[in-house]
Amino acid sequence: MMLEGRRILLIVSGSVAAYKVLELTRLLRKAGASVTPILTAGGARFVTREALAAISGERVHDDLWAAEADIGHIRLARPPDLVVVAPASADLLAKMAAGLADDLASTVLLATRAPILAAPAMNPAMWDHPATRANTDALRARGVGFVGPADGAMAEPESGPGRLAEPEIIFDAIRAQLAPAAQPLAGRHVVVTSGPTHEPIDPVRYIANRASGRQGHAIAAALAALGARVTLVTGPVTRPDPAGVTTIHIESAREMLAAVEAALPADAAVFNAAVADWRVAHEATQKLKKEPGKAPPPLPLTLNPDILATIARHAARPRLVIGFAAETERVVEHAREKRLRKGCDWIVANDVSGDVMGGAENTVHLVTATGVEDWPRMPKEQVAAKLAARIAESLA
Repeated sequence: MMLEGRRILLIVSGSVAAYKVLELTRLLRKAGASVTPILTAGGARFVTREALAAISGERVHDDLWAAEADIGHIRLARPPDLVVVAPASADLLAKMAAGLADDLASTVLLATRAPILAAPAMNPAMWDHPATRANTDALRARGVGFVGPADGAMAEPESGPGRLAEPEIIFDAIRAQLAPAAQPLAGRHVVVTSGPTHEPIDPVRYIANRASGRQGHAIAAALAALGARVTLVTGPVTRPDPAGVTTIHIESAREMLAAVEAALPADAAVFNAAVADWRVAHEATQKLKKEPGKAPPPLPLTLNPDILATIARHAARPRLVIGFAAETERVVEHAREKRLRKGCDWIVANDVSGDVMGGAENTVHLVTATGVEDWPRMPKEQVAAKLAARIAESLA
């Protein structure tokens, strides 16, 4: 309940991505916030008043003149701790930049004294248009915060920057802006690794592990929400960078180790990345060709650097070093052995034989020098929050 008592005014404008605000609203209410929705005429084309009302538990406002019976635009504009515009269409961003007020949403945005956080969503060409760039620059100069847009496939057969940030990412940005005064990790630096590594075979092929980065990115966001300065070193993933986190993108295990070492010193390090254990001994400079009648080319392998063990024995070793153990059998037994072998303080062990890799939930066991904590199955974001709280407790 980290947002207990916080009041959020949610403005939903016209975009096919508007359906995502239902999940965002659910996350906000679960965290203890109240959500008052304003639905524009465009937004109502993609999400219904009834759905928003049911998820928010509040009346949905959508008519400027109906609201004016009791000076509604002022009444709605004053109470919120934060105004969130999600999705923020190109049209609404332009109105905000120009100070127009021809409907309830734009009028409230002009009248509010609360901070504003916008999550843009539009076609990549619209996001890249000079007019939109000028509008967003002007809004940033006035203190409007932005989260996203993400880069990826659009509703139309195009791809590029313009996708609405995922609900969890918008939620993290809201939480960071409305974080409670108590920041147990304020002044602390934590390094987190996430995602897979790609070990090149030739210019077009590579060796990799299955990893989406969802758990590692969630850990980075949870630590940042507790006030930590977070450096996230991530392999290739499709997830957007967490808000409020310094993110370094790498490809290979050797690049990941170099980035982690460059980020030291740190108070803690969490090694969640699924690093490939091996790489080919000799990377081909040209694409290896398949030749009819000939055997596949030999691919002798060599070990990659052991990032967890290296940092656990590093001259600038963080005070708390945490590894992850992705196992398919004898999970806790293997994790205990790994903790001793690697020289780290904690191991977070999980069984990945099911839908964990790339899935939304996780069941983990926290293995320490004093014993094993068995955590129930929960969303990866909750695993991240629980681990971040344990890190804060340990560093206190």
